[in-house]
Amino acid sequence: MIVDVIHPGRATVPKDELSEVVAGMYKADAKLTVLFGFRTKFGGGKSTGFCVVYDSEESMIKFEPKHRMVRKGLTEKVERSRKAMKEAKNKGLKVRGTGASIAKHKAKRAAQQE
Repeated sequence: MIVDVIHPGRATVPKDELSEVVAGMYKADAKLTVLFGFRTKFGGGKSTGFCVVYDSEESMIKFEPKHRMVRKGLTEKVERSRKAMKEAKNKGLKVRGTGASIAKHKAKRAAQQE
C-alpha cells in the first residue's frame, strides 16, 4: 500500500516509528510490517512511501526480497567480493554455452556406439 506521512517541523519520520503506527492501524505486529521507498516532497513536511503488512513471518520470508530482510534484521548479508561474483557468473556461462553443447554431442556419440 502507499503511505503518506505529514510531518511538519521534522526532517523525516523513522521507519521504526511508522511501522508501530501502521501496525496499530491494521491490528498487526510491527515486526511484520515492511516500509520502503520513502521520498520527502520538495519543501519538506510530507513523505510518501510503500508499506507491506504480512500475516506471518513465514510468508514474509517467502515473498520479501533479501535486501529488505537484511534491513529488517531477519537474515545476514553474505559478504562477497565483486571479483568472486564475476568469476562465478563467467563460470556458469561457460557451462551453459559451448560446454553444454559439447557434453550433449559426446553423450549422443556414446549412445550411438553402444
